[in-house]
Amino acid sequence: MAENGRKLIANNRKAYHDYYVEETYEAGIELCGTEVKSLRNGQVNLKDSYCQIKNGSLIAYGIHISPYEKGNIFNRVPTRERTLLMHKREILKLFALVGQKGYSLIPISLYFKGKWVKMEIGLCKGKKLYDKRETEAKKTMARDAARELSDRGN
Repeated sequence: MAENGRKLIANNRKAYHDYYVEETYEAGIELCGTEVKSLRNGQVNLKDSYCQIKNGSLIAYGIHISPYEKGNIFNRVPTRERTLLMHKREILKLFALVGQKGYSLIPISLYFKGKWVKMEIGLCKGKKLYDKRETEAKKTMARDAARELSDRGN
C-alpha cells in the first residue's frame, strides 16, 4: 500500500517524456466489473491514452484494459472510451484551459484509492524535440553525479 491508501495500478511514464505536466487532477473512472478485475491483475496500458471534453463530460480514449480471462460474455472492448467522473465546475475549468494553445489532458496514473479506481490526469503542454534532449541530458548528469558520490563514499 502506498501513501494515502493509494495502490498504484499503472503509470504513464511516456507522459513525462513527451509533455510538461503543469497541473494534476484526480478523477474517478466509470468501469464495469470485469474491467476492475483486470485492473486488480495489473492488465492495463496508458501509453497512448488521452482525454477530451465532449458535451460537458470528460472522456478518456486509448486506455487498454485487457479482457478478464474468466469474464466470458461480460468482457468489454479493451480500448473503448471511458467516462471520467469529476465535478462540473472542474470540467468547465479544464475546458477553458484546454482551449488555450498547446494544452492537452493526458492520463498520468491509475490507482486504487480505498475500493475506488481513480485516475490522475495532467494538464500538459507538449515538448519539442530539443526539450526532450535537454531533459534527458539533465537526468544523465544527475545520475553520473550520484554515481560519483556513491563511488567516493566507498
